[in-house]
Amino acid sequence: MDLSEQLKNLFPDHEPSNEHEVDGESEHELFVQNEPMICKYEKRKGKATTIIEGYEGADEDFKVLAKEIKTKLSVGGSFKDGAIIIQGDYRDKIMKILQEKGFKTKRVGG
Repeated sequence: MDLSEQLKNLFPDHEPSNEHEVDGESEHELFVQNEPMICKYEKRKGKATTIIEGYEGADEDFKVLAKEIKTKLSVGGSFKDGAIIIQGDYRDKIMKILQEKGFKTKRVGG
């Protein structure tokens, strides 16, 4: 008896939905632009931060991208004023992730 049969026994009135989700999130298409995204390094209050700027699409798409980057790198960060702020110096890894998604990137700073 597989899991779906067990669930049918527990919840006989339930109708399964047809929506498919990937890793708990619905799949989302990002706007890929012609201009490169800027990936720069700064020190804020003595701590290293990586800042990603220059996205031309919707803010919601940029927030989805920020969440994906933070999850893949297992780091903290935020989205403020049209920029993704990641805690730590992860420029190389972030640029690799963005290039795999089809974005052009430009490294700025030290």
